[in-house]
Order: sequence, then C-alpha cells, then structure tokens
Amino acid sequence: MPGPSFVSSLFDVTGKVALVTGGRRGLGLAMATGLAKSGAKLAVAAASPDYDALKDAVSETDCDLSYFQTDLADRSSRQALIPAVVERYGRLDILVNCAGLQHRQPAMEFSLEAWDRLLGVMLTAVFELSQQAARTMAAQGGGRIINIASVLSFQGGWTVPAYAAAKHGVLGLTRALANEWASKNVAVNAIAPGYFRTDMCRAILDDPDRESKIRERIPAGRWGEPKDLVGALLFLAGDASAYVHGQTIIVDGGWMAH
Repeated sequence: MPGPSFVSSLFDVTGKVALVTGGRRGLGLAMATGLAKSGAKLAVAAASPDYDALKDAVSETDCDLSYFQTDLADRSSRQALIPAVVERYGRLDILVNCAGLQHRQPAMEFSLEAWDRLLGVMLTAVFELSQQAARTMAAQGGGRIINIASVLSFQGGWTVPAYAAAKHGVLGLTRALANEWASKNVAVNAIAPGYFRTDMCRAILDDPDRESKIRERIPAGRWGEPKDLVGALLFLAGDASAYVHGQTIIVDGGWMAH
C-alpha cells in the first residue's frame, strides 16, 4: 500500500528553482513561503526594495533566496528578470505570475494611466515572462508556469474594469499557452483565488457593511487566508499534476458555486 513517501513525492519541489513575482506580501508572500518551506530554491521579484517580511518568513528554512527589485510595468526591467534568475541558478523550473495591482474607480471616470499600468503588470508582463520562461524550460526538458487568475476571471466585479479585464485575459492566456507548450513538457495552469484577507482587499475589509455581505455569500463562511493557496500551488508545481494543462483551480471557499 502506498505510504507517505509516495504521496509526498507527488508534491515534492525540493531543489527546484522557483520564481514568484509579487512575492513580498499578500498571496505572493504566502506562496513564496510555501515553496521555500517545501525545499525550493526561491527567487522573488517585486517593485519595492523592502522585502523584510519575505526574509522573516523564510528565515527558519535553509532556502536559497534571491530578491530582484523589478518594476514589471517597465518592459526593459521585466525583460531582464528571467535571464537574471537563470544566471543566478542555472535553470528555472517554476514560474508563479502573481504580481498584481488594484485601482477602484467608476468605469466612466476610470484613469487611462491606471488602465495601462494594470494591464501592463497583470497581463502583458504575464505573457512576456511566460514566453521567456518557456524558452528556458523547453530547452532544459520542462517546467511549470502557474498564473494567478481570480474569481474576476469569470465575473465583472464593481469599479474594477482594468482588474477584471486583466484577469479574464490571464484565463485565456493560460489556455492558449498550454495548447502550444504542453507537448514541450511546459505545463501552464492557473489558480483563481476568491476573496482573501490581503492589502488588495483592504477597501472592502474596512467597509463593515460590504465585508459582511461578501462573507455571508461565501459558503465556507469566511474570507480566505493567504496560506489557503499553498496546497493548490504545490499540486500544480509538482508531479501530481503531470498531466494537467490549461486548467484553472478556483480557491474561493465556494464563492463561484453559490
């Protein structure tokens, strides 16, 4: 009868090189920490020079951590990222496209500058980084690309047209890239979080009326905690998902089933 060692091997990422964008806080921090605790070599990219929370989170592991301060809204900056990671580690096995922004404004007044920045970071950068990563992964024999979608990949939301458009785009992009790259052993999948306790949702969390209405609509009866994403991440990063391509795992406490 298969034992724990067989099960754990399906989710094993020991020694794998993983790059997480937006991995210094929120959902990205939880996923980066999960990979580090699971034995991966960890590269994290984000715009801020401050990554103390990340260092603290992985301090009890022997993780080989590198931090790349990168403005993913800037093409030249993001084009340098994958080569820098490969130069540092010699390969790239897992790419987690998590970096995100939010701007809330009625659609009639929505800032075009905000639109351009959000789409640049959350859709165009996802494609460019995936394209670069896939070239490296295909040459080395395979890899995993995990995009962070959203329940707003399926819904329109309210006063967040750029975010909704970007996340709808991530869903389609995930499927399109999977079609082309599955035969190269480069698996492209996505995770779609629901409502989680992060800074991105702070405006809702700080509104008692709206917060309670959202919580009451979630069948699980609570908001998600960032650590709730780690299981789905490790599934898609490891051999357990060897024949899974172009899929989006919804992690939302039942929101989309309601």
